[in-house]
Amino acid sequence: MSESLRTVENTAAQDRPELRAAIQECVDAGFAGIQMRVHDERGEWVGSAGVRKLGESAVPSTDGQFWVGSSTKTFTAALVLSLVADGAIGLDSPVAEYLPRFGLDERITVRMLLQHTSGLYNCTGELDPDGTFVPGLPSIGKEWVNNRFHNYRPDELVRFGLSQPARFEPGTDQSYSNTNYTLAALLVEAVTGHSYAEEMERRILRPLGLRDTVMPGDSSEIPGPHAHGYYRYEDGGEWKAADVSRQNLSLLVGAGDMISTTRDLHTFFAALLGGRLLPTPLLDDMRTPHGMLGYGLGLFVQDLGPDHGIIVHHNGGAPGGYGALMIGTPDGGRTLTAGLTTGDAAIDLAQVFPKALGRLIDAVFCDGQAAG
Repeated sequence: MSESLRTVENTAAQDRPELRAAIQECVDAGFAGIQMRVHDERGEWVGSAGVRKLGESAVPSTDGQFWVGSSTKTFTAALVLSLVADGAIGLDSPVAEYLPRFGLDERITVRMLLQHTSGLYNCTGELDPDGTFVPGLPSIGKEWVNNRFHNYRPDELVRFGLSQPARFEPGTDQSYSNTNYTLAALLVEAVTGHSYAEEMERRILRPLGLRDTVMPGDSSEIPGPHAHGYYRYEDGGEWKAADVSRQNLSLLVGAGDMISTTRDLHTFFAALLGGRLLPTPLLDDMRTPHGMLGYGLGLFVQDLGPDHGIIVHHNGGAPGGYGALMIGTPDGGRTLTAGLTTGDAAIDLAQVFPKALGRLIDAVFCDGQAAG
């Protein structure tokens, strides 16, 4: 076993060489570090590989905090749906009824926000039809590095998205947009009279005991022990790598701003999919794939074939340095949660990440038992 790898195991679980090999492959592919937690019929397995910080030998803690990026969307969707269950929000009601200040198209419903079928422009940038990325508010490159402590207000994010042409008529297509979920967070505030963070704490984090999950607001700090993430960018023809462990993710309110751990992500995902947070009809709506993305309400749903079965997931990435995995069977009986960090290696994430992810999914879900 590599000296850069440490596996920490629950006494109820057997050694899992296939899992140890899979996380080591992530590091060999160029990631700085990974921590992973698996829950299945064999018990709990946790392990980590790589380094906590460049230039040091310590591996990432298996209980470390990290920016979870778009995994936040599943939390936000569950929060909105809890208000739907209480009758405070209508899932098919126009969002404009709750947030009249934006002058939204009255055809856009709450469901469309959670399903990415609103047509609203993504405030952090969009892909042109030819695949060229058109930047929105700074989220990539040197511009993001220099701007990463900027404090945004949620209304500012929404108004930027609304200042750009809609992608399509509401409900006629599907396009992933962070603007949808910032609006969802504002929707929570409009109907409860409390902040998005307060309602998330009251309805989800506190009841589930998620003590290491943080709604950072304007703070740029990961408050607990954590691995360092790095962002490689070009500056004047020279490639540089910045430690971006500190970053202000008010850029992604409701869409990608949370901090958590593999343990808390597992606890949340297992509780959600196990029916502890929402009535069955609303949970079924979350797990019903729609459109070209195969996206329900805050969840991707994929049928990976007879050897894997169906998985539901919402992985995430902060603008720089951090990635999160949150994957499970539809009933939550088996979960994989992980935090990854990038270093200063020159890797093509668009190529490396899907291969590494596929290897992890194979290791956890490839035995025909994933169809829950």
